[in-house]
Amino acid sequence: MRDESTNQVGKKSDTIRINDLILPVSLKTGAQWQSEGSEPTEQPISISIFIYHNVSRTANADDLSYSINYSDIAKEIRASVISTPFICLQDLSRHICNAIHEFSSLVNLLGGLEIRIRVAQLKAPLHCKTVAVEHLAKFSSDGSWSAHEITHIVEDLTCPTIVGVGSAERLEKQDVVVNLSINTGEQGLDQRDWIDLRALTRILYEEISKSDFLTLEALTSFLASETLSTLKSYQPSPIVSIRAAKPSALTLARSAEVQVLRTLFDYPDQVDMSQTALPEIQTPTTAAQYSEFDLSKAAIALGSNLGDSFQNIEYALRLLEIPQDVLGDTGVSMSVTVVNTSFLYETAPMYVIDQPSFINCACVVETNLSPMLLLRLLKKIESIVGRVPSIRNGPRAVDLDIIFYDNDVIDTRLDKQNLDELDGELVIPHPRVQEREFVLRPLADMIPNYIHPFLNKTVEVLFKDVCDPKTPPMNKIIPYPRFPISTSFSSPYHSISPVPETLACWSYPSTTSSRSKPKNSKTHVMATLNVTPDSFSDGATHDVLPAALAYACSSVAAGATIIDIGGYSTRPGAAFVSVEDEIRRVVPTVTAMRDSNALSDVLKDNKEFSLTDDLLDRMADVPISVDTFRWEIAEAAIKAGANCINDVYAFTGPDSWPTPQPDTDQGKKAAEYMTKMKAVAREYAVPVVLMHSRGDAGKNKDYSQYHYAVDVQQATLEGVRIELGAKVDQIVLGKGGVRRWLVIADPGIGFSKTLEGNLEVLRGAQDVVADVMIGDRHDGSGTYRNPLSGYPQLIGVSRKSFLGAILAQDPEGRETRPKERTWATAAAVTCAVQQGALIVRVHDVKEMMDVVKVAEALWS
Repeated sequence: MRDESTNQVGKKSDTIRINDLILPVSLKTGAQWQSEGSEPTEQPISISIFIYHNVSRTANADDLSYSINYSDIAKEIRASVISTPFICLQDLSRHICNAIHEFSSLVNLLGGLEIRIRVAQLKAPLHCKTVAVEHLAKFSSDGSWSAHEITHIVEDLTCPTIVGVGSAERLEKQDVVVNLSINTGEQGLDQRDWIDLRALTRILYEEISKSDFLTLEALTSFLASETLSTLKSYQPSPIVSIRAAKPSALTLARSAEVQVLRTLFDYPDQVDMSQTALPEIQTPTTAAQYSEFDLSKAAIALGSNLGDSFQNIEYALRLLEIPQDVLGDTGVSMSVTVVNTSFLYETAPMYVIDQPSFINCACVVETNLSPMLLLRLLKKIESIVGRVPSIRNGPRAVDLDIIFYDNDVIDTRLDKQNLDELDGELVIPHPRVQEREFVLRPLADMIPNYIHPFLNKTVEVLFKDVCDPKTPPMNKIIPYPRFPISTSFSSPYHSISPVPETLACWSYPSTTSSRSKPKNSKTHVMATLNVTPDSFSDGATHDVLPAALAYACSSVAAGATIIDIGGYSTRPGAAFVSVEDEIRRVVPTVTAMRDSNALSDVLKDNKEFSLTDDLLDRMADVPISVDTFRWEIAEAAIKAGANCINDVYAFTGPDSWPTPQPDTDQGKKAAEYMTKMKAVAREYAVPVVLMHSRGDAGKNKDYSQYHYAVDVQQATLEGVRIELGAKVDQIVLGKGGVRRWLVIADPGIGFSKTLEGNLEVLRGAQDVVADVMIGDRHDGSGTYRNPLSGYPQLIGVSRKSFLGAILAQDPEGRETRPKERTWATAAAVTCAVQQGALIVRVHDVKEMMDVVKVAEALWS
């Protein structure tokens, strides 16, 4: 599969533009008329340059030395083209890109630099206002570049023709104005790929002039077909957009206009498909032709709306990785490995709307199975999990579809136009992918820059095309599994672990571009239960079972939706606790919380709250998180009834900062933590809270290596994104990865951060998981998409020392113990809610529930 995410500069929020620099340039293709002989024609050419560059530093300092001098660039463009003759616009555009590495204002920015270039012929071929070539150029530090999104443009091609249904319109020709753009993807600037825009406009002018359509729609579609037919030798097939307007159609409007977007697939009867420039449609390969060493990548979409959808999807993914067991002996060694997963989405049904909502997601697999054998595996899995024949697009326990397979284009249908009867047929890419947001959104989580093999658009562009900004975004879902595991689950395949039922699921908005919390978004309150004698805030308060259970029950009664149990203090200087002692502290509390009889017996004399049947039911169903960095404790707690892992070291252990070399003892220990914690999380399918930290919470507070973000006051925040993001990628991606939908990010407020750093991260917490580019574009490694983009956040500020430091500031300040910081905690929790936190971790549940309710009302 083709994914250019490593080359993508991504979100281009700031742009420096040079608009319509008019220069006299000589073109051998002529101007209004074709050049005679080989003599070039000097003419005015418009050159526009759009440079994607973060201007925050310049804006803050109001100093041009931090920016790009557009005056110098204009002069350097002029010097590079003014005395050189060119064959055509494409030749001119290539020349400008080749010269950019010598431009003084850009030479130090080349690594990761992206520039959009448009060159337009103002004295265009007859009957046109303008012809132009536009494209995106991505540069490497050595000055080399690659072209993307290449578009050939014809503006205002005007021609008289018969078009219309009125009697007068059938008698006299009227002007039609056509605007055309041809998207050729990454091809079009090499000489062998040049499109002759003069010849194309002449062909279209002649076809328009002799046409006599009744409708503008028919004329527009006809011109798209003619354009594609003219370019049928072009590989791959381009995407053509045509607008045709009638200026004389309406007396009170400038014109009436129709626009269409077409590819060769839209004209099967008008174009000889055997001679098209589409990617080669392959003959399905047999299993025997695939080697166990030849791995391909496939994107698979999954959906469910019957039964326990989360259990169904997890079961299907586990079956996917045991093809030999599922399919039996096929004569070849079979391998399928899930290497990436999307978030989970709750989506409204499409096509057949009278059915329950769906849970949708997608995964990327590496496999040596042929496409046909992979399809056979998916159909067998659907049968095993419980899909039964129903109406097309109707309810199902699980549905699996191959969306992409490498860059292959495969179609086994006899009737290539029938998109409805696909049973037993293989069509890759999936024929309806471009119209399905519930497929494109999960794909965009994983492979946003994969380019559709014949639409020549990235997954991200296809998603944006189909996404309606006026409708609320889909909700993401986090499922919590029920433990101890039910004996009701049965599977004939003993090579996979039992799949737990779902205890609870939380939903939250998939996107937000505002600085306030999305409407109808719930902030969950996590109660902090430390069964330790030495925690910084409440040590020895709940370290005996009755006190622990009383706190848990009173917290749930007050509104907490998850309980976090910890048996090993992370405060600086805390005493070492053995694995056995940590298990003895944590597991009995979890076990008792899941036993209503034990709760009733231990708390029968409680005076603080009423232990009603309703509260006992809520205790049975409230998710329990185990606060530990050790896999032994995590597994023991889950088996006893916990449902989530909360790891302050994000699966790398307490001695993983600075990042150790892999071949050292420290490095090997960190790798062991990573491997074993991932294995536990993957086997039990539990959500994981992964926190940013740097070893000892009171040390390692220097973030000067992220100096490039200082001017926007985000050096510490940038450190969180880069350091925690690297760990999250290591946990989610590759063989044995944790499902993306089970990961919750914690920016680690109070851990290895100065007072100012903690405030920076808290007030900008939304930016921790924003879809932005991170990294220093000047250090040679370039920028890349934030690995934490889209993840939900847990924010813990309760009673922390940075709040005490604030309260102690100034002459009138006061020293406070952790339990005296309730009001300070309330202010910080309000900020966390405003920043869109999914979970706030607190000690004083009753008081903080009031804070959260008011904050949600204020910020939603």
